[in-house]
Order: sequence, then structure tokens, then C-alpha cells
Amino acid sequence: MSKERLNLVPQGTKALMLANEAIARACLEAGVAVAATYPGTPSSEIGGYLESMSKHTGMYFEYSINEKVALEVGAAAAVSGLRSFVFFKHVGLNVASDPFMSLGYVGVRKGMVVLSADDPSMHSSQNEQDSRFYARLAGVPMIEPATPAEAKEMVHVGFEISEKLETPVLLRTSTRVNHARGIVELRALPNISRKGHFEKDPFRFVPVPAVARKGRIRQLECMKSALAISEESPLNFEIGDGSVGIIASGVAYTYAKEFIEDACILKLGFTWPLPEYKVKKFLRRFDRVIVFEELAPLVEEHVQRMAREEGCQTQVLGKLSGHLPMAFEYTPDTVLALREQISVKNMKKTPKFESIPLPTRPPVLCAGCPHRATFYAVKKALNGREAIFSTDIGCYTLGLNPPLNSADFLLCMGSSVGAAGGFAESTDQKVIAFIGDSTLFHSGIPGIINAVFNKHHFLLVVLDNGTTAMTGHQPHPGTGRSSPSPTTPVDIEMMLKGLGVHNIGTVDPYDLSATIQAIKTALDTDEFSAIISRRPCPLALMRRGKLERKAFIIDKSKCVRCRTCFTKFTCPALSWDGIDVSIISELCIGCGCCAQVCPKRAIEVSK
Repeated sequence: MSKERLNLVPQGTKALMLANEAIARACLEAGVAVAATYPGTPSSEIGGYLESMSKHTGMYFEYSINEKVALEVGAAAAVSGLRSFVFFKHVGLNVASDPFMSLGYVGVRKGMVVLSADDPSMHSSQNEQDSRFYARLAGVPMIEPATPAEAKEMVHVGFEISEKLETPVLLRTSTRVNHARGIVELRALPNISRKGHFEKDPFRFVPVPAVARKGRIRQLECMKSALAISEESPLNFEIGDGSVGIIASGVAYTYAKEFIEDACILKLGFTWPLPEYKVKKFLRRFDRVIVFEELAPLVEEHVQRMAREEGCQTQVLGKLSGHLPMAFEYTPDTVLALREQISVKNMKKTPKFESIPLPTRPPVLCAGCPHRATFYAVKKALNGREAIFSTDIGCYTLGLNPPLNSADFLLCMGSSVGAAGGFAESTDQKVIAFIGDSTLFHSGIPGIINAVFNKHHFLLVVLDNGTTAMTGHQPHPGTGRSSPSPTTPVDIEMMLKGLGVHNIGTVDPYDLSATIQAIKTALDTDEFSAIISRRPCPLALMRRGKLERKAFIIDKSKCVRCRTCFTKFTCPALSWDGIDVSIISELCIGCGCCAQVCPKRAIEVSK
């Protein structure tokens, strides 16, 4: 969001916005005083917009160390009388779930909206879990937009519901909403008051058992009120006219609206609690109802129950009946599969991926990525010895691919360290844990303390590229940059020493021989050891205009065409035409690692 866009004549002005930008704009319009996140696709751009605009508006915005802390920051603001907005991707809600469950009991005093961005089809995630279950589990209301315009307006609605019920509201989006663009209408920007005041009420906000029991009753009463609001909410409405009923929510609604004919659609935007009276009334009007929703058949299960309770013979079709897929996001082809059940508009046939002659191209580490050099050095240091590679969430997960093959086990953010301890105790194999700097701060630290405490013997390799690279180069506690001002960076070496790690080494992965030797030494040490492999992310340097390139060439007179550089190091800046290896100058950043890998020293700086 540009400063100019922020200053657009607000009331009634229309603008074309990415949904994530529209959500950020809505936060400013709603007077959000505190916003916090840990970056994660598909929600990352919201943080970028809020970070850039917070200094112009009085909003406090932070990239928290993880999602749990972000939620705790937002909750503290909301019980102190300030509107707060907390957001992350769907797996982030797992991390934040501990305080989120209790927050449903104690509630808030001012509006608090928690956005969880689901990623159907796992475009950039390790699973495609459905955040909607958390609303039911935590006992909080939930709303779901289908378009950028709805996403923006639902932020406002979420705050209104939250303040009416004194409870947080879950706003669930998905990839195709977050990353769609649409026309949105802007509202006026209020002055934001940054300072609230917390009125102590320990018999509400300190949920010892006696207090929590009262909180549970309060929560149940709150959800009864939420149901009444859901029944009357304009977020749940009907469009169309036809012989078949469709109940749709989220982005699935847009597929139904665009491609299905001769149907009446009950569009659900307030999806927890479901407007039962409205749904039952809808069911009684049709012989057949199709439920459109992405991921789990959550709405469908409740619709099935309601049909039974009503004793109506309405046939309910969806995922449970096998007419719609359980896995992955919807596409136009998903709707085409219903042609025997309902009238579907003619649409251009989607070309099959198999019919397009494209070469297989797996995702790879960038040219000059220091992680590649680290993985290469680890493999050389092992020299054929077996080791278990416990990896983590970040660019370096791509070390999974051959020939690096440096990823054997992964669960979630920070899991590499804890799992490495488990492998160390469960096997006699060498164990190496890889973790990035941002992930280390996010949730890797407890695993390190556990390893020190329980004397787990493995090698921890911290891949420190000085940024949260995978989600767009956001800051973290080690970068020396907060939002939006500089801050004191947390020193990883000192932190590890403080946690009780005695054997710590720091290397520059571009110096391959020194890195290999340091890893060899660490592997031969019979204790928990840590190597910090430190080199800035080239993409981050490039964005800041600080990348210094060197041009490398291959001296054909020295090259023996062994292809060691191409097959063992696999930098995408290296190309092989069937006879010779060459360097693609447009991709090469001049890190010089391939020159160190070449056994004949045939790769050299161009003069």
C-alpha cells in the first residue's frame, strides 16, 4: 500500500487492491492500534503493507518471534481497550493455539480479529489443514470472505462482532482470496489512539480452575449470542433461483456463482456458529442440496445433521457423498464433475497439464544460495558416512532434492532440533539438524535447551542468511531491524552460549574448505555441537542494491567435462548442452563456490 494510496480521498473512493492489501487497509480504517504477525504465505503481504504504513498512522505493528507471541501481544492490547489484529498462515494457528484456546474463555474488552490464511493444495505449506475447526474448538465466532471486497468489509464486521460479544473473532481466508485482486471501496481513516488502559479483573483474566469454570459458562453464553447474530447476519444471504439448492462458503462460493445455472445459492459468510434456522429453512425448499466448501466437509456434516433433525428427505451432496473432492483447492474442473447432478455453464476446456510439453523442473535453491554451499560441505565432511538429516521450515527444505539429499525428516517450524534429539537417543547414527535463523528464533530454542538439558549428542547447523527469506525477507530478532526502526540484534553465538552450548563454530559457507573442516571437527566431537553457517541471502542483498557480482567463466582448455560442478553442486546458473558445461551469466551472482568445487580449477573469474 503506497503512501499515496493511503491518502486517497477515503469515503467512497474505489481502488483495485490485492485482498491482502485490502485487509491491511481495513485495519487502518477500523482504527486498529496494535497488529502482530509471524510471516507466512498466503498472508505475508498483509505484514508488508502494515509495516510500511504503521509509521504514517500511529498503529503499532510488529513481526513477532512466532505466532503464539503475536497472539499474546494482540490479546494484551485487546484487553487494554485497544483494537488489535493478529494474522498468520494456517499452520501458525497451531503455534498460537495454546493462548487462543484460553482467550476464548477470558475474552477481550475491545475488538480483536485473528486472521488465519489456509493454503488448499499446499502451494507453500507442509499440510492443508482446515482452520475452521479451531473456531469450534476455541469457542469463538468465525467469518469467511469469498472476494477481496468481502475480505476488507469482514475485517470491519469482525471487530463489530468481537466488541459486541467481547470475544476474539476468527477471520478465515484461503490462498485464492488472499492473492486475488478486486475493486474495494475505501472508508475514512480515523485517528488511532495507541495507548489503552488495563483494568485489573483477576477473576476474569486469570483462569485458575475456579475462574476458568466461570469462563467456560461465559464462553457458552457468548456462542449462543453469536448464533443469534449469525442467523440475522447479512453475511449469510441467498442469490439466484432454481430447482437445486447450493450452500457455499469461502472462495468455493465464487465457483458456484460463476459456473452453475438453475440453482439458488445460500452464501454463508458467518460460518461459525452456522445459522441453523436459516439453513434448515433452506433445506426444506429443495429435493437436492449441494454443499460447496474447500478442505474438510465441515459445513456438509452439519447440513446432513440438520436434514436428519428436520426429517426432510433432501439429498445432500458434497464431499461425503463423493461428488466433490476431499483434497486440494477447487478449480473449474471441480464444478464440471457435477454435470450429471446440475446444470453447469459451458466453459473453455481447461488444458490438461499433461498435454503441455514442459520439461520437469523441480523447485531449487537460488543461484549463489549459501545453503547449497553448506549442504555440499556437509556431504563432503561426511565423506560417505551415513547421517540423519533433521530439517526445518524454510528455503533450505529444498535441500531435499538430489544431489544434495539433505532432508530426511520434517514436521513443523522448529521441529528439526527436537527431532534431532530424539534421533540421537533412538539410534547410533550421526544426526545433523538444519535450521534457519528466523526459524531458530521462532521455535528452535526450546529444542536446544532440551538437547543441552538431556545431553543429546548431535550437530546443529544454523543456516543464518540474515533474514526471513522464504516469505519475503521480513526481519527477525537477529537482523537488527524491528518494525519500522533499527533494534539491537540478538547475537546467535552468545545466545547459544547462554543456553549452555559449549562447542560453537561460525563459518562462511562460501569458503568451502574451511566449512568442510569445521563440520568434520564438529562431527567428531562427542557432544552437542553447533555450527553457524553465516552468509547473507543474495536475493535480500539484491533488493537492497548491495549485491556485488563477479563474472565467472569456464576455461575450456582446463575443463575435462567431468561435470562435477553440474552434477554435484547443481547451481541453476550452470548449464549443460550435452557436451560442455557453461555458466549462465544472467543467473550467476559470482559466489565462486563452483570454482572451489571444480577438481581442475577450470572455473575462474573473467578478466
